[in-house]
Amino acid sequence: MDQQQAALTVIETITAMARENVPMMARVVPSDKVLFWQHYPDDDARDTRTRSRWYYHVHAPGDRDPGEHGHFHLFLHRTQLDDPSRYSAAPPEGEEASAHVTHIAGLAIDHMGIPVNWFATRRWVTDEFLYPADTMIAHLDRYNVDNTKEDPLVNRLLTAMVALYRDELCCLLRERDAAIARLVQVQGPAAHESGEALLAKIPIDLDAKIESLDFG
Repeated sequence: MDQQQAALTVIETITAMARENVPMMARVVPSDKVLFWQHYPDDDARDTRTRSRWYYHVHAPGDRDPGEHGHFHLFLHRTQLDDPSRYSAAPPEGEEASAHVTHIAGLAIDHMGIPVNWFATRRWVTDEFLYPADTMIAHLDRYNVDNTKEDPLVNRLLTAMVALYRDELCCLLRERDAAIARLVQVQGPAAHESGEALLAKIPIDLDAKIESLDFG
């Protein structure tokens, strides 16, 4: 999917959500009560074709920006990589880990369900197999969650957002790696396993992004 196609999909899906008066988080989180830190869905949304996945969760007040409702975590499965063995850091269980995924980025949304920023985290936050930025960048176009069992508008929007913001995600992943390198210099490998979660963050302005594209 190129950026123009991705932009049209983002516009289409957000417009459809608004028309139905059901914002993005209401399509993911049960309406009766939000449980802080809970994964929605409980066992992640898993694409039946690609094995890419996502989950959504909400941090408790005081542990998130006031303007954020919650955020998605977006993952590639290791089988989507050309060489899954070349990771930088792994879960303590190594190849016996329960989830063989690598984190692309987090996508925060506001209380209207509109994306507001991308962010990158330390390895421990999502218990991922951590790969270098260049490896992740080379495989970003393999992220596709159009075929999970969850809401199709949410699925399509997340797939399109990765395609639309590919350039920004490249920058984010490289910023993440630079931050990790500085931490590892001081703390050694333990830097992957504890400490401040957030390593890099890039704001989202959907209107400006779409206006910047050439649809000619």
